[in-house]
Amino acid sequence: MNKKLTALFAAAALAVPMAAFAWTPTGDVNVIVAYKAGSGTDTGARLLALEAEKYVGKTLIINNLPGADGKIGWTQLVNSKPDGQTIGFINLPTFTTLATLPNATFTTAKVIPIANHLIETGVVVVRADSPYKTLKELVDAAKAKPNLRASTNGVKASNHTAAQLLAQSAGFKYKAIPYGGTADQLLALRQGEVQFSCAKVADVAKLVSGDKPELRILGVFDKKRLADYPDVPTLGELGYYPNWYGSARALVAPAGTPDDVIAFYVDAFKKTMQDPACIEAHKKAGLALSFKDNKELSELIKQQEVFCRDEVSQLYK
Repeated sequence: MNKKLTALFAAAALAVPMAAFAWTPTGDVNVIVAYKAGSGTDTGARLLALEAEKYVGKTLIINNLPGADGKIGWTQLVNSKPDGQTIGFINLPTFTTLATLPNATFTTAKVIPIANHLIETGVVVVRADSPYKTLKELVDAAKAKPNLRASTNGVKASNHTAAQLLAQSAGFKYKAIPYGGTADQLLALRQGEVQFSCAKVADVAKLVSGDKPELRILGVFDKKRLADYPDVPTLGELGYYPNWYGSARALVAPAGTPDDVIAFYVDAFKKTMQDPACIEAHKKAGLALSFKDNKELSELIKQQEVFCRDEVSQLYK
């Protein structure tokens, strides 16, 4: 059997006829992304949406609603009609951090988990021409001059929390400058407006590679070095924050969405993320697929809520 036929049979085996479900979308599906076009979340969302169309059976239309560190998009998401025609991406721990704030416009109870999409490890980055060649040099400089500036993706958003974890574990103070999202945050670093940033590895992968890299990775928020960057130490190796920290990007629906709708989407996205074409597309994009079904995602959200309430809250006192 030739490769083309093999691929066709594999796709057919993965696909489930729409008639197998009591519910299917009646039209294009609105997918809310709480960050601007071109951001890391947006890039991953568009890639997954494109690959998922053959399993969902309709076009998935990305609707970017950026602003207020994600609050605008997520407020719209939780207030959307729970009919299965609107779903959206959340970012953990940013979503749970904002959800636990006083007077929050949404809570974790306002969404129903569908599936986790990506897991992204945090990294510390500087410009490629930065005088700081190692993380220790950056930390020493920050201790000597406690006015170094770091761009973040918003107040108390995921990358701000990463910078706080680094600063408090390494014992230095810095000035956090919030931007509208990761894309703007990294642009500020590239333009020299700040001295360092914390982001996720997929967000910086293209900026640290090639003949003329714009950024340099100094440290990794993990218990072991990343396979793609074996020369970059973990923070724990240097005596700083010793645990994994990063972000999960996941799909949810508004609270009240019927069980059969959720079951349809869990199945569709599971098959999408098992599809060899989807796996290869994410690999080429430097994105770390990490499928979790609705039950597993529910547990992850609960864990992140506890992390934000008990640990993240202490970072901002």
